[in-house]
Amino acid sequence: MVNGNGFSDFFYASQDGLKLHARIYGDSTRGGLPVVCLPGLTRNARDFHELALRLANDPENPCRIICFDYRGRGLSAYDPNWQNYNVGVETADVIAGLDALGIDEAAFIGTSRGGLIIHVLGAMRPALIKAAVLNDIGPVIEAAGLAHIRSYLENAPRPADFAGAIELQKTIHGAAFPALAEADWQRFVRAIYRDEDGRPVADYDPALINTVLAMDLTQPLPDLWPQFESLASIPMLVIRGENSRLLSSATLDEMGRRHPQFEAMTVGGQGHAPLLESGDLPDRIAGFLSESSA
Repeated sequence: MVNGNGFSDFFYASQDGLKLHARIYGDSTRGGLPVVCLPGLTRNARDFHELALRLANDPENPCRIICFDYRGRGLSAYDPNWQNYNVGVETADVIAGLDALGIDEAAFIGTSRGGLIIHVLGAMRPALIKAAVLNDIGPVIEAAGLAHIRSYLENAPRPADFAGAIELQKTIHGAAFPALAEADWQRFVRAIYRDEDGRPVADYDPALINTVLAMDLTQPLPDLWPQFESLASIPMLVIRGENSRLLSSATLDEMGRRHPQFEAMTVGGQGHAPLLESGDLPDRIAGFLSESSA
């Protein structure tokens, strides 16, 4: 049942028995292709709330939207083995959720980690993906960007209140996101943290950080060009933050050279990863999805 916030909660079991969660906006009677939203490494379904409302209620192409919480994030159960916090397991979790919902084809929107999962899905279940939006992610991940993520996750203090959380995030990300207004920072923080009696708490399993600490960033990172090329038959929109440290402009250009149905846009004044509810991004994404499902 849809609640007053415009979505319903869906719980399902992973293959290894964890209770996992997704938000569902809209309903299965809507005519547009379902849209699956996949968040970043430490993020959750709340990242997509404003965009999901926009897409679910689009006057020309209303869609059913499914926004996943990976294991260890949001309302999904924490895994007692942190080594299961990896793209392969999380891809299987997404497939289990879509199977439980009876969805055998959809458009996908993936931010960062979510875009990596789309690459893997393209290799595992190519018929599942009918269109893809990759938010600041591609087949090549810059080590400097991962090092930055590791640094702020490892060293981030715990804010005492939400005003302090906003100031903390501005300190960490402000230089890369000069385009954000105060309302953007407020939404950003409310998506990252859950509210425990007025105190913001990062809404993911603290053990998740072990997966980043375990990376050897002195060695070249493996690329995903073969998986990217498995997506060559579908329309693709790639969004890059102008100040991104994770997706380089050179990689974006190479993606366009290799993909025949490729559209790219660079978001000024934002870094990794652009807020998809900001500026004209909701309209651009809605237009891309509408054209892709025509």
